[in-house]
Amino acid sequence: MFMGEYQHSIDDKGRMIVPAKFRESLGTSFIVTRGLDQCLFVYPMEEWSVLEQKLKALPLMKSDARAFTRFFFSGATECELDKQGRMNLPNNLIEHAKLEKDCIVIGVSNRVEIWSKQMWETYSLQSEESFNEIAEKLVDFNFDL
Repeated sequence: MFMGEYQHSIDDKGRMIVPAKFRESLGTSFIVTRGLDQCLFVYPMEEWSVLEQKLKALPLMKSDARAFTRFFFSGATECELDKQGRMNLPNNLIEHAKLEKDCIVIGVSNRVEIWSKQMWETYSLQSEESFNEIAEKLVDFNFDL
């Protein structure tokens, strides 16, 4: 399980150090793709396979299903860690997430998310303000803390 928040930086070549606590769970290769809310989603291969099966099961005749599947798969790339524990992000993903020098890497249960520092601070502040309201809505999903 991935959890925690870490600040890292991305260099001019698109390389970013993966937090040491995430490296073992990610494995030797993993998938990075465009995520929701203008971040990147990072999946270990096992989790990516589960997600792939769910996306394959979406109805092909529904335009929203086709659009979402295209969005997810067209942005996906397989990455590996180098000897320094860095991954190399392609330019299209860097642009999608508006990554600059400072990045925030967070663990979100079965995946890792990579955010630009500015985008994460804005998102985090907005979410914090509505946290109680969001928690109340989760009751509809049979969720209780």
